[in-house]
Amino acid sequence: MFDRKRSFLLIVLAAMLLTVVPAFAQDATEVKVWIAFTDNRLDWTKEKAAAFNEAFPQYNVVVEGYSNYEELFSATQLAAEQNALPAVVQYFEVASQNAIDSGYFKPIADVLGDRTEINGLPVSLDDFIGPVAAYYTIDGKFNSMPWNASSAIMFSNNTILSAAGVEAPPATWAEMEAACELVMGMADKPAYCFTWPNHGWFYEQWLGQQNALFANNDNGRAERATEVAFNNEAGVATLNWLRDMKDKGYLYYSGAQGGDSWGTVDQAFQGGQVAMAIYSSSDTAIYTNTGKENGYEVVASFMPYNQDAEGGWTGNLIGGASLWLTNGLSAEVEDGAVSFLVWLTNTENAAEWHQVTGYLPIRLSSVEALEAAGWFDENPNFRVAADQLAGSQNTPATAGALMGDFPAIRNIVTQAIDTVLLTPDADVQAVLDQAAADANTALSEYNLLNAE
Repeated sequence: MFDRKRSFLLIVLAAMLLTVVPAFAQDATEVKVWIAFTDNRLDWTKEKAAAFNEAFPQYNVVVEGYSNYEELFSATQLAAEQNALPAVVQYFEVASQNAIDSGYFKPIADVLGDRTEINGLPVSLDDFIGPVAAYYTIDGKFNSMPWNASSAIMFSNNTILSAAGVEAPPATWAEMEAACELVMGMADKPAYCFTWPNHGWFYEQWLGQQNALFANNDNGRAERATEVAFNNEAGVATLNWLRDMKDKGYLYYSGAQGGDSWGTVDQAFQGGQVAMAIYSSSDTAIYTNTGKENGYEVVASFMPYNQDAEGGWTGNLIGGASLWLTNGLSAEVEDGAVSFLVWLTNTENAAEWHQVTGYLPIRLSSVEALEAAGWFDENPNFRVAADQLAGSQNTPATAGALMGDFPAIRNIVTQAIDTVLLTPDADVQAVLDQAAADANTALSEYNLLNAE
């Protein structure tokens, strides 16, 4: 009888454990994070999420990747309609106004307030480098957490340039033309001299370099932008130069636009079809290492500018994206999401993120740590983007535009560039004027729906 009772008790205890153990296993609060990467950057972020989950077992951060910013932007809008937003979304910089107006997100500064720590993690919003802080300080505060910030620079196959007699990567449009004449005059010349992605960000860079605005009201920084200004003298000069370089056989233009155009540049440069590629510093590691692996030297330099612009080079804009915290989360999920954002962008992780990719080391403390370790001395290509931004003047033009429906307006600009490059007799001013009219229509409709 005693054995039967004992057996019965053991069975009851076992049943209780089977029901209790899963409950304990599910105690971790799930925090969903969506980012616009599917390559090694996604792998790195997942590894960091795993490390965070180990350090903070009360949370389970799950990272999901999307192919590009545009795809993630669309997916977020759809998820909002279905009431299925994740806890954190990575939005590219030009979607900042859309993000604020959407109501999807909660300002990170409002959540952190005056706190100096969260879950034992130190909080410091004053540690971000100047250009990053300037771009993401909107209405006097951080609405999102800066993460992957970049600058537009140029990568040169120095093996080709040296063979052509080009002593250093060109810094101006005039020097670019002179270098291309030498490169394309070689017996063993590449198919083209240079290329760039037809992505609106680069057009914005060329405007900023000439201290020209993309939109009114100081690029939407003084007050909400109501009209675009990209059909100005600087914009016309930019497209005339690009077309001239294409007509001379120097510029490779694939015809791909926006997010689809990056891959065509990768293929052309890494395959040796071009000597130079104007690109994002975000891929400094990939471009530098690909050169080493394939027997040619890659040298990074500033993005070439219009030497005839009044005042010369003014500076360049930052690019990249930031991490936005979804509004309406439960206290547990919000706590976990904010803790992860603070941890992911801390001094150590920001420095490592820079080393793995080429994105800017966004914290002053990260820059100091890398300098002290001799990183920039040993890896000069990684210094270029930071030096370019450090040398830039702080003007409304170089701060970058803040405006509604910017992603759609970028597409209008890239289509205008495509028209100019593929239509020999196109009038550049007329094409840009029409693009500006289309952009103003989109902006006006957006502001009617979203402006207070």
